[in-house]
Amino acid sequence: METNTIKQRLSAEIKASGLTTVEIARRVGVSSEMITQYSTTKKLPRLDTFARICKALDLSSDYILGLKD
Repeated sequence: METNTIKQRLSAEIKASGLTTVEIARRVGVSSEMITQYSTTKKLPRLDTFARICKALDLSSDYILGLKD
């Protein structure tokens, strides 16, 4: 899957979560600025951070990575 698609899906799910970037950041253990960067820049999270984001937002990593629709 293309990085842009992963980025778009992750960004959409962060926005759709209804949580603030501060709350997501607290759950994930990163700064709110990092959550914002994952949504608005080309920056992607490290693998361990990605896993924590998926867990915090109850997301399927397979969906975000394009392995499932």
